[in-house]
Amino acid sequence: MHKRMGEAVARVARKVNDTVENKTDSLDLANCKLMTFPVGIYKAVRSVTEGIHRISLANNELKSITSRFVTTFSQLTELNLAGNYLHRLPEEITSLLHLRDINLSRNRFRRFPEPLATVPALETIDLEENEIVEVPTGKLASMASLRSLNLRANPVGPEVRLLVRPLVPFDLLLSPEEPIPKA
Repeated sequence: MHKRMGEAVARVARKVNDTVENKTDSLDLANCKLMTFPVGIYKAVRSVTEGIHRISLANNELKSITSRFVTTFSQLTELNLAGNYLHRLPEEITSLLHLRDINLSRNRFRRFPEPLATVPALETIDLEENEIVEVPTGKLASMASLRSLNLRANPVGPEVRLLVRPLVPFDLLLSPEEPIPKA
């Protein structure tokens, strides 16, 4: 067990060092078994945070994202949090003025994360395979930059299905309606 944990820590350290040394614009910590975003990474990437535009924390075991994470990586344009245990986002997500693409598929959201509705540059929201029933259709319709909202494999209510092309200027992806079983 300790050997596997040590290997996981070493893998995270290598990925962080690669980002810092090569001054790349992305930090890929997908599939690292992270339960939280390691606090030590903030110091390690301090010199390059402004240059990091893409972060992947996909397929980890994250239950939350902190406001510190959001404010530290304020220049993000893409954030991949797919395959975690998230059920909400911090209000500070609204401060990501350059965020264009967020992947929150395969998480535990029961409600649409409303802070996303005020992220000005957001073009793509992927919420496939969550537990979302309600969606703030009015707020979504006012999102000027939104191009695609993926709500496939969510138990969304019928009012969301009524959002037809003339009402919203983005692609709304939903699972096909289940036929009503005959008695």
